Amino acid sequence: QVQLVESGGGLVQAGGSLRLSCAASGRTFSSYSMGWFRQAPGKDREFVTHISRSGGSTYYADSVKGRFTISRDDAKNTVYLQMNSLKPEDTAVYYCAARGGNSGRYYRVESMDYWGKGTLVTVSS
Repeated sequence: QVQLVESGGGLVQAGGSLRLSCAASGRTFSSYSMGWFRQAPGKDREFVTHISRSGGSTYYADSVKGRFTISRDDAKNTVYLQMNSLKPEDTAVYYCAARGGNSGRYYRVESMDYWGKGTLVTVSS
C-alpha cells in the first residue's frame, strides 16, 4: 500500500512557474514508477508525465514537452513536477500516481495503482 500526498499547487500568472511535490509513504518507493496526471473542469483525467523506477526514463505529453520536468528523489520518497512557462490551459487539478513494477502503459489512467487526492493549479491570463 502506498499513500501519496501532493503539494505545491496554487495561483500563478501565465508564463510563471510552479513546482509540485508528491510525498509517498512506505519503504518501497523505489519499486514504483511514478506519474502525474491532470483533470480540468468538465474534462477527463489526462496523462502529463511519467518517470521510471530508476529515474532513467521520462515521458511527457506533447502539450507539456519542453515546459515541464519530472524528477524523483528516492531518499525522500518524493517525486517532483517542475512546471515552467505555464499557460491558462494548464489549469487543472494535478494528481500524482504510482504504478508497481515497470512503466508499462504509463499514459493510461487505469495503469496506475495508487493515486493522491490532487492539488489545484490555476493559471491566470
